Amino acid sequence: MATKTKFDPRKLMGKAITVMKESIAEGRDDGKASPVVGAVLVKPDGSIETAHRGELREGDHAEFTLLERKNRATKLDGSILFVTLEPCAPGARNHPKLSCVERIVNARIKEVWVGYPDPDPTVDRKGIKYLQDHGVVVHMFDLDFQDEIKAANKEFIAQALERRVAAEEAGEVVVLSTLENPVGTADLSDFSTEALEKYRSVAKIGDAVKSESFQRKLVQQGLMKAEGKKTVPAGFGMLLFGKLPRDVMPQAGLLGTMHWPDGSEEVRDFDGPMVEVPGQAIQWLKDKLPNPINRSGAQRRETNDKFYELVREGIVNALVHRNYEVAGAKCQLVVTPDTITIKSPGEPVPPITLKQLQDFNAPMLSRNPVLHYVFARMELAEERGLGLKSMKSRASDVGLPWPRYAWENPYLVLTLYRSLEAAAKTLGKEVVAELSHEEQRGWTFLASRAGTTQSEYARNLGVTARTAQRHLTHFVKLGLLRRVGAGPATKYLNP
Repeated sequence: MATKTKFDPRKLMGKAITVMKESIAEGRDDGKASPVVGAVLVKPDGSIETAHRGELREGDHAEFTLLERKNRATKLDGSILFVTLEPCAPGARNHPKLSCVERIVNARIKEVWVGYPDPDPTVDRKGIKYLQDHGVVVHMFDLDFQDEIKAANKEFIAQALERRVAAEEAGEVVVLSTLENPVGTADLSDFSTEALEKYRSVAKIGDAVKSESFQRKLVQQGLMKAEGKKTVPAGFGMLLFGKLPRDVMPQAGLLGTMHWPDGSEEVRDFDGPMVEVPGQAIQWLKDKLPNPINRSGAQRRETNDKFYELVREGIVNALVHRNYEVAGAKCQLVVTPDTITIKSPGEPVPPITLKQLQDFNAPMLSRNPVLHYVFARMELAEERGLGLKSMKSRASDVGLPWPRYAWENPYLVLTLYRSLEAAAKTLGKEVVAELSHEEQRGWTFLASRAGTTQSEYARNLGVTARTAQRHLTHFVKLGLLRRVGAGPATKYLNP
């Protein structure tokens, strides 16, 4: 019976980064940066082997060196690979060279840990998807290690689009979304000139919107596609800049619903170019809710502004990272007296998990890299990932409970609280009925942290250790917290 290889993922992530720093840059006259990449192979017997970019031959990928030069004659079935940059996907190497992911699959590697996604948004995640499609289990490095890899490859990442080849080589092409395909019934006139001008201005693109060079940039960025002798919008381009994207994609846009305290409701449909939707939605909220959180005095305006930044981040994440293959569902923005809820169709993109989102430590990975690239260029999104750290800090800055992620099929649901008390009120009538007034006050305290200890809880609520223990035990029984450890070191964490 095969035994499971034991290993410490964080220790091997760190080792891969140490090896990465030994990478040897190619001697180039064109000023283009070489990536620094490290790879660590854990074999079934527990032995470890490493390689870095250019270790044995100039320009050789770390994965190629490790698998084909150092282990060409070795059976690697069931091995585990750690690599600091996403391995290149099919089509990235000139024929007849194989891509790194093809070599990984051919070597029957069972599990791959990826550091940083490919920085070119037109191929980002395609190496990961190829591995997943061929039965390889994929994980991402932890966020702190990703930050270190990003810093080491700063110049390489900045030049990502310049390195993109003009034509794809023959062979298997990995497609992340049908939105990469051309929209044959559309042409450039279906794009909003105003939206394109805003993109050109904020992204500091010197070419005029109607120039051939500007259109060529849109092609390079995956926003337009060649179809026969003409160039037409791709699905991603129509979503971002289309005057009426819903004409060709019914699932596009954002549906806003405002529930007023008197039981009435108001609906607003945001169905224009996606790049304009977050601003329009925030302006709608500001017009309807000039004071979205309960504050008084001189700090009201500042806290309102910070809260709306938090909402804007949630809206951007929903639009950019949703699964557009879920055609029967739209992104939604739902406002109640206690919460603002943002619903995004589709589960987190593998290998990111709901638990990682709930803990605000999900690694950097985008479901729709082309959308995310444009939003980042327009300063509407953080450079990579879901901006989870800033969402948590913004909520803390205005004294509100941390946002909460949940899965309500078919939506990934983000709940933003408009007051401290709202965290207890929105637990559900059955749960709230089970909580005493003091316990509800205790839950308000817990809503703005990842967990607590008995002593910390007692100190902050001003109750005895015995009362604190009773509250915490009740929270565990109700499934609101989980107990970790034993004795004085026991922690009570979010489930």
